[in-house]
Amino acid sequence: MCDPVARVQALAGEYDALRPRMVRVAYAILGSRAEAEDVVADCWTRLVEADAREPIRDLAGWLTVAVARAATDVLRSARVRREEYVGPWLPEPFVGERAARADPAADPADRVTLDETVSYALVVVLESLSPAERTAWVLHDVFGMAFAEVAAVVGRSPAAVRQLASRARTHLAAQPARFEVDRRAHEAVLGRFLAAAAGGDLAALLETLDPDVVLTSDGGGVVSAARRPVLGADRVGRFLLGLVAKYGDRVDVEIVDANGAPAIALREDGVVTSLLVLTVEGERATRVDILRAPAKLAVVDLLRVDVTTDHG
Repeated sequence: MCDPVARVQALAGEYDALRPRMVRVAYAILGSRAEAEDVVADCWTRLVEADAREPIRDLAGWLTVAVARAATDVLRSARVRREEYVGPWLPEPFVGERAARADPAADPADRVTLDETVSYALVVVLESLSPAERTAWVLHDVFGMAFAEVAAVVGRSPAAVRQLASRARTHLAAQPARFEVDRRAHEAVLGRFLAAAAGGDLAALLETLDPDVVLTSDGGGVVSAARRPVLGADRVGRFLLGLVAKYGDRVDVEIVDANGAPAIALREDGVVTSLLVLTVEGERATRVDILRAPAKLAVVDLLRVDVTTDHG
């Protein structure tokens, strides 16, 4: 007879090994790192209870379904809260190490969620999908789950799930932004963007911005932020230089890794108060997203990355 304590300890070890992947599953569905962490933590108790009733043979499969189902439920309720959000709502960037990309032996399903496939631009666009469409697309197209497995998550038939994923795919394909990130191109644009902004050079800054660039700022109604998107290169450029003039001497600049690409973190008195994420197409930025909501920044594990910002 299996020792219950030993069994729970064994489960804990397997759970800990799978936890990073499960957080990424939940994050891709929710667009919130904090909520993703909570969902995965909650599934631990459910896992122990389910295994006590009947030993789970495929732990990774069980956890993926359980986490995805819980994340989808959270997303449905979160959508209601986000409709009442003060100002634009932006997802939390997945900031941290790209350990899975650095390890060629890592599971492809882990690597894909850390590299270019789930760029920040994609996470932003995923907000326009229904919870069921988003979950179906993420689980099938990103994590490679069969439609029959996805059906168990969203409570639809496999045929219906196939249609959900197809609708999501069509919607995403119609978006103007490219979702994959060319890291070298991204670094080059970010370097020129940062140098122009720091130097107060409007002409040089405009050269880094697409004519139809959109700037969105998320303060959550707690800190100052633009309540509406800023549209067009000239307006965005002047808005950014206004921020530099206002805060330039009070902030320290760090380059961090967000969704597999470099982003700009600003610190005031040692505390991160803003995170700027660029969406780059070709040699220009098509989006500038500024995350300022303190609750979102507080849960982000900001890590330094080596990025050359002088591309003269």
